[in-house]
Amino acid sequence: MSPIRWLPAVAVAAALARPALAGPLTFAQALDRAAASAPSLQAAAMQTEAARAAARAAGTLPDPKFNFGVEGFPVSGPLAGHPARDDFTDVRVGIIQDVPNKGRRQAAVAGATAAISQAEAARLVELRKVKVATALAWIDVAYAERRLAAVDQVLSSLRPLWEAQPSAAAAGRQRLGQALSPVQMRATLEDQRSEQVANLARARAELTRWTGETAPSVVGAPPDLSIDAGELRAALETNPSLIAYRSAASRAEAELNAARAAEHPDWGWEIAYQRRDPAFGDMVTAGVTVSLPLFASTRQEPLIAARRADALRVHAEREDARRALAAQLDTDLADHDMHHEQWMRTSAAVVPAAQHRADLETASYAAGTASLADVLDAMTALADAKLTALEREALVVRDGVRIVLTYGRDQ
Repeated sequence: MSPIRWLPAVAVAAALARPALAGPLTFAQALDRAAASAPSLQAAAMQTEAARAAARAAGTLPDPKFNFGVEGFPVSGPLAGHPARDDFTDVRVGIIQDVPNKGRRQAAVAGATAAISQAEAARLVELRKVKVATALAWIDVAYAERRLAAVDQVLSSLRPLWEAQPSAAAAGRQRLGQALSPVQMRATLEDQRSEQVANLARARAELTRWTGETAPSVVGAPPDLSIDAGELRAALETNPSLIAYRSAASRAEAELNAARAAEHPDWGWEIAYQRRDPAFGDMVTAGVTVSLPLFASTRQEPLIAARRADALRVHAEREDARRALAAQLDTDLADHDMHHEQWMRTSAAVVPAAQHRADLETASYAAGTASLADVLDAMTALADAKLTALEREALVVRDGVRIVLTYGRDQ
């Protein structure tokens, strides 16, 4: 094999063996890293390379055939078994070349070109999937770290109150039954912390899958992507998933043209050299063969009908995919609006109210009009409100990134 043909495989091996980046990843770095090293993208690139390589043979003539034989060998009569005494016996050596008609060759070239476009479109579809998955994993890591930090902050702020709880019960400021409530609250918060630790580990594992970075951490602010519904709807026609159907339609059309070309004759030529006894002299034979598609109604026409149905099927599937993509975009936009409104309400109303309640309960406890359990309950509610706000903010950011990367134009 030529060394040049090894280059694509070597490039893939080098990309897969590339060492991981050191240090935290920004959002853009994570996307770049995934686009450069994701194995699925390397596989898609090899699919395109395979289609390009196969296209070089499309439309070329089939290999010639070598013809060798003995003609006129006597097997009966007085000269049976004695070809040297018979002037009809000769050794034949020749070349046969089949020549498909022009329509077949043009259809083969068109099909190979469409296969390249189809493979490239599939690569672009996979690239979007990788970018979306990497972006969501990065966001999940960022917000998992923030939620874990928020829980740790609450646990740290409540530790002095928990430590004061036994003395409050001993001093008679708290009933003995109420002393169990802070224990339950602390266990609940620690359960939440365990959940956030697990969420962070899962998000990091997903980010490692796409970037190849071991134990990745993130740095920088999440992307602030504006959502323009009109622009996103206008960009649907350039979506790689629909371009893939366009390429599939071109390939189906090429197969239909190949079936139509079968209605026209193919031809071939042959030339042979015939060696005979020197007493009689040698001969040269040349000839032409032509196929006769005489029974088109039972051979070619059914195949043409099948290929025409395939072409119509691809067009119908593309229209179905376009409608599904448009409907999914509208659904995602509606979910994004809902999540944004929920986040705004939580940030503007729920968190401030929980903070105000916690401040009031703390002041009342200092004044001796509230129990420690009341303070702990208010602080726990504040922690829940802050975590809910972070989760809803993460949903909004995830929605924005997923919508822009899935439906927007390639940047």
